[in-house]
Amino acid sequence: MGWSCAFDAELWEWDAAQDGTSWVFVTVPPDETEEIRLRSGPPRGFGSVRVEVTVGGTTWRTSVFPDARGYALPVKKAVRRAESLEGGDSARVTLELL
Repeated sequence: MGWSCAFDAELWEWDAAQDGTSWVFVTVPPDETEEIRLRSGPPRGFGSVRVEVTVGGTTWRTSVFPDARGYALPVKKAVRRAESLEGGDSARVTLELL
């Protein structure tokens, strides 16, 4: 596959709707964000870049999305449950460009 990196990041919540639902993300650190920009080629919709991610024993495919802090990586509920994580927790993330 492509370029990969590993980093520790805190999970943070974004309140997505007025019904109280929220999305949970980690922010890709600045050095890794710059490498993704340099290596990923043309961005897809919303500037997204396809990646494969591992947190703990869980691996899945998703996309990272540009935001004001760099790239935001969504961490879906199934992953958070499997790895016993919630907003504010720190996680070791391995990310690989697809």
